Amino acid sequence: MADVRPLRGIRYSPAAVPDLGLAVAPPYDVIPEEAVDGYRQRSPYNAVRLTRPGANHTEAAQVRDGWLAAGVIRQDAEPGFYLHEHRFPDGVRRGLIGSVRIQPYSDGAVLPHELTHRGPKEDRLALYRATAMAFEPLWFTYQGTGTALPGLLEESFGRDADVVFTFPEGEHHRLWRITDPAWISRVQGALAGLPLLIADGHHRYETALAYAREVKGDPDSSAHFALGLLVDIADPGLHVQPTHRVMRVAPVKVIGGEPAGSLADVITAIKGRVAAGHYAAGKFQVLPLEGDLALVEVHRQLIDNMLGKRTAEEGLLYTRDAEEAVRWVDEGRGQAAFFLDRPDLAAVLKLAQEGRTLPQKSTYFAPKPPTGMVFQNLADPTL
Repeated sequence: MADVRPLRGIRYSPAAVPDLGLAVAPPYDVIPEEAVDGYRQRSPYNAVRLTRPGANHTEAAQVRDGWLAAGVIRQDAEPGFYLHEHRFPDGVRRGLIGSVRIQPYSDGAVLPHELTHRGPKEDRLALYRATAMAFEPLWFTYQGTGTALPGLLEESFGRDADVVFTFPEGEHHRLWRITDPAWISRVQGALAGLPLLIADGHHRYETALAYAREVKGDPDSSAHFALGLLVDIADPGLHVQPTHRVMRVAPVKVIGGEPAGSLADVITAIKGRVAAGHYAAGKFQVLPLEGDLALVEVHRQLIDNMLGKRTAEEGLLYTRDAEEAVRWVDEGRGQAAFFLDRPDLAAVLKLAQEGRTLPQKSTYFAPKPPTGMVFQNLADPTL
């Protein structure tokens, strides 16, 4: 199953960057283009200079090399796991940062749960080739109940943190580096019996797999491992939001649902049910569905049939704001909206283990872990 190992991470030097909160950034794919310069201005060492270099990916390598030479970032002397605690206004989430062996999905050790687009993978592969470095962790979940993992992690989270920072406003972070060989061995042993579900980073995982195949070499070299943040599926701070769908063209009228008076009524009615909300021509309804997961069934029973020969990219718009979905229909950007409740992660993991892939934009985990806490050198012959 999963092969998770400690690594000699590359991190910001406290002497050069005393406030890590100024150097970290959101994941590359959630930063609007107009916001990139703002992060650059926060610090000359902000991680966005590595993750969003523009069209010239070699610029990221030059920046990285300059920071290494100047001691702005440096590699830890011995391998370790890194623990991360993320405190935000409505929760606390804890995870472990390590290196995950990159394996084809068919091996069953790392499982996807949604389809991907081609464009982002090409961009990230170009960055991998130019820099031979992983700048931000993939996000994995696992089912740790019944294993030694919860106790092992709780034991270490009780220590004083090595690094404390705030980013953005209202979100507080603590980071620990654990190098104790006995503890590491026990954590590895517990994780070895579990599959890992990709929560966030399908494109980057597939990019890492393509890069590893290009590099070849020793299968235990760093290039064959992905930097990952692992969070227990039972963690109360693991928040997942639904992504609603708006059909640009809805050629078939959807009827037979339970009438609803408002969007609020719809959102309330679909909670905890295998059901979807629907809005078209000024009317709301709730659509009961047969199956285990509403997200899968609304596509199988309705959306995919209505798309016909059009791809999801051609026929659908996505938003996590249900009110925005209604506005898009009212403004004519789309003809029908489908609303979903947050997916049951245990059900998502079960489907993934059965080899079933969910539609694109199935889940949105939030808040996102910041980029810049730990980097991984993919050119290292060992981790």
